[in-house]
Amino acid sequence: MNTENQNIEFKESWRDEYLKWICGFANAQGGKLYIGIDDSGTVCGVENAHRLSEDIPNKIVSLLGVVAEVNILQKEGKDYIEIVTLPSNVPISYRGKYYYRSGSTLQELNGTALTDFLFRKTHTTWDQHVVEEGTLDDIDSEAIDYFLGRAVAAKRLDESATKLTTLQTLQKLKLVNKDNKLTIAALLLFGKDIERWNLMSAFRIGRFQHTQDNLLIQDHIACPLIKMPETILWTLRNNYLVAPIHYEGLQRVEPLEIPEDALREMICNAIVHKNYSGPFIQMRVWDDRVELWNYGELPIDYTIEKLLQTHESFPRNPLIAQAFYLAGFIEQWGRGYEKIHDAFIREHLLQPTFEQVRGGILVTVQRERFVAIRSGKHIERMEENKLKQLIEGINEGINEGINEGINDEMQRKLALVIGTIHDYPGIKIPAIEQRTDIPKKTLERYMSLLKSWEIIEFRGAKKTGGYYIKTDREPIESKRIKDTE
Repeated sequence: MNTENQNIEFKESWRDEYLKWICGFANAQGGKLYIGIDDSGTVCGVENAHRLSEDIPNKIVSLLGVVAEVNILQKEGKDYIEIVTLPSNVPISYRGKYYYRSGSTLQELNGTALTDFLFRKTHTTWDQHVVEEGTLDDIDSEAIDYFLGRAVAAKRLDESATKLTTLQTLQKLKLVNKDNKLTIAALLLFGKDIERWNLMSAFRIGRFQHTQDNLLIQDHIACPLIKMPETILWTLRNNYLVAPIHYEGLQRVEPLEIPEDALREMICNAIVHKNYSGPFIQMRVWDDRVELWNYGELPIDYTIEKLLQTHESFPRNPLIAQAFYLAGFIEQWGRGYEKIHDAFIREHLLQPTFEQVRGGILVTVQRERFVAIRSGKHIERMEENKLKQLIEGINEGINEGINEGINDEMQRKLALVIGTIHDYPGIKIPAIEQRTDIPKKTLERYMSLLKSWEIIEFRGAKKTGGYYIKTDREPIESKRIKDTE
């Protein structure tokens, strides 16, 4: 007999409360409940199996409103019962409560998790809600023009889209119903006054020092959602974060202390995935860190660990997400967190942390560059200088002509591979491939080069080992001299 899992549950005897498990299977992916089997999967049998096979289906129909297949099975002369439940297309409740099978556990759904579940089961979302009093006069035409310009520049809409009227644009984005009534998504994405339609739709930024009570400055940003990421980044650059100046040749460059593409991704995620029945999105800027919190729990069966890997995109507000995608702000493939990770690796900064707290998601980013500038020191962490030397070693090797044909793009990707191995000692090739987005065959070639330069090494058994930065390698210059002797 199989062990318990997402779709299988064992019970030694029948109790009516086990209808909760059947309810949970119906609301999830379906499953099988076995009566007369203990937790280890051993058949212990049940008495009156034939009577139960008649009573249980009636209780399932009368209390859950679903039909399940109930079978009497036998093993080693012992009868046990199999109850097969198919997934339901509509939400199923037991005595007014909703249950959901997640992994090998049963969850009672409440709050935002229940709301999201009901929306999903009824194939509707919060942002599809029609606002009867909303009219085209409430739409900001400049926000529409801004969106169309971004979408065409991102090559996600054709140039002809710039000739669409406001109503035609909203129709194209499915932001009106069949009677051309505006959805809440239309009024938040392009509305002149978004707080009229949702008081909690604004974005708040505060600069704190020492304690939560010590608020130095704050901004309350309430503009059309489609323009909000750009407005937030402008506000952060001018009022909250620093942009250290350096020169690339004769060009003056002022990048933000936090990788801007990663910061934009975090902000867009917060806007797209926010549960708009809850508090404002809040960004707290401290001396040593930035905290971004948005209200809204993860979808059922999702964890922080799953989010940080390649996963299916499951936006809470798909109409808002679609507009952000077409504008070129986000992807549709669940790669947002990987992009954030890669941006920090490229700049050799500590990775942000993600937590589920206070009914939402909290992202914490360390302000390493600000702390370094304020203290008058360079950013230094354990092995940071060594990592820089390794990358410089590659540059040296290229410049000395050891590896002809290596261009700047390949050099950048080699550094990305080194940074990934540095941040994740013991990592395997599939994980490096996932985090760097370098095709497997290309990555294997790069790994071979890095091993030949004695920059990385594989440690441990073939199945359980992984790659590490080689700590006792010779400088590339020394190796070059040996090779030419």
